[in-house]
Amino acid sequence: MSDERTGAQIICEALVREGVEVIFGIPGGAIMPFYHALPEYADRLRHVLCRHEQGAGHAAEGYARASGKVGVCVATSGPGATNLVTPIADAWMDSTPLVAITGQVPSTVLGKDAFQETDIVGITVPITKHSYLVSDINDLPRVFQEAFHIARTGRPGPVLIDITKDAQQARTVPDWNTELNLPGYRPTYHGNRRQIKEAARLLTSAEKPLIMAGSGVIWSGASEELLALAERTGVPVITTLHGKGAFPEDHPLALGMPGMHGWVHVNRAIQECDVLLNIGARFDDRVTGKVATFAPHAQVIHVDIDPAEIGKNIRTAVPIVGDAKNVLQAILEVLPERTPPAAWLEHIRDMQEKHQPRQRYLKRPDTPVLMPHDVYGSLNRILHERGNFRVVTDVGQHQMWAAQLIDWTRPRTHLTSGGSGTMGFAVPAALGAALACPDETIWVICGDGGFQMTNQELATIRQEGIRNVKVAIINNGYLGMVRQWQELFENKRYSGTPLSGPDFVKLAEAYGLPGIKVEEVDAVDDAIERAWDTDDSVVIDFCVEREVNVFPIVPQGKGIHEMLTEVPEEAGV
Repeated sequence: MSDERTGAQIICEALVREGVEVIFGIPGGAIMPFYHALPEYADRLRHVLCRHEQGAGHAAEGYARASGKVGVCVATSGPGATNLVTPIADAWMDSTPLVAITGQVPSTVLGKDAFQETDIVGITVPITKHSYLVSDINDLPRVFQEAFHIARTGRPGPVLIDITKDAQQARTVPDWNTELNLPGYRPTYHGNRRQIKEAARLLTSAEKPLIMAGSGVIWSGASEELLALAERTGVPVITTLHGKGAFPEDHPLALGMPGMHGWVHVNRAIQECDVLLNIGARFDDRVTGKVATFAPHAQVIHVDIDPAEIGKNIRTAVPIVGDAKNVLQAILEVLPERTPPAAWLEHIRDMQEKHQPRQRYLKRPDTPVLMPHDVYGSLNRILHERGNFRVVTDVGQHQMWAAQLIDWTRPRTHLTSGGSGTMGFAVPAALGAALACPDETIWVICGDGGFQMTNQELATIRQEGIRNVKVAIINNGYLGMVRQWQELFENKRYSGTPLSGPDFVKLAEAYGLPGIKVEEVDAVDDAIERAWDTDDSVVIDFCVEREVNVFPIVPQGKGIHEMLTEVPEEAGV
């Protein structure tokens, strides 16, 4: 091979130079030169042919979240590119490093409504850290170097590279000696020393301190530092939906999840605390509820690598811009001695003992019907008995039950769509996670609604020979979370939520995978164990009671102290 390369070959070599091993995509007219070059790099780049571009994007997200690396997805122009918009938005909301590559029509017809022309750069500007349109082959080495740097540094996020077909077809000798030069993009990794000392002082002088950990802890690899801080101070820790796994939930200082579906004792602790240290979480509205009433007595310390998040939703007493790991290490260096706040922790545990048994359905309702909690109880026990697992959840009731009822003890074991709340995330994201972690068992927990949105990626799982994905469908015949809101707040007017579906066992078998149907509680354990022991990916259809609700729930516009723990009488049901 001479030194001269086509643009398509340069793209492949740039991916190899960035350490990419797997890409997820679908070919088409404007990206065909790239696919023509791809077989030359088959020994270094594994291409996974997905069934829909949305699935390719979510698969790249799942790969990124499980591995900590940048996920890569590829599509052609027009509808191929727009089908990537949903996973790009999802990656944007959940701070996932993603590089999306799209083919574009030739530069000679740009702006002339050519076949499958769409301004994907313009469409994705609000939902990416940066979007490139490349029409000059000589720009490719620099653009790819910049794109991967931007995606993986600072607050991780998606970057789009749109490449015209003629730029892919042109030939040149690539110049790889490009110097990274991004004026204005200089993430801050080390917090201000004075603010760090003030944070340490507040944390050790408070009578009712609380630590809240978000996904920033996981992305920065700061779990050990967080554990050290909690144990040295005796301060209890709560974890947001995306912070699950940042702090081991079997630890005596672990409290659980806050917010709309957070536990009663956690939300009340927030409302009573006098110092709240938030590390790597963005005070999402699902966490805060009515902002004006959130943590009314607390001096808030907010640590975030993105300065735009600090003070955006919640007034902050001590703002610290920096990487969670670096900031926690700096706090530990200056941390004064303190007596653990034993009375405060005992008060929280009293609240937990009062409310937790009913929330966890520790006593099974007197009914022969399979309850969702039966499935979660078995899953939680067997997952931890077996170990070496990760769980990908979709969006809805099953997602909140998984967050509440499974004990998350390791980073990157809980993958879900939080900010965007994208139904259809789980199956393709599990495909990506399975490739990132081939020696682990990847469990999918999803509702029958979300499963029907992207289950065609089971065909991808079959074609790629992926054997470590186990799908647990919590099948209640409804778009369950919407139905719950209709029951609680709209007088049980079930508009558009009753949902039929195919025979999921036969569907799995049609894709060439084993399927198991479970309708009785006594069959739950056996189904999970059989799926785990099967040397193939498996689908389990858990047919559960149709109208079970997720509690607690904070109604729209209410503070987190106004959560409901049961169906209110005024609901009229």
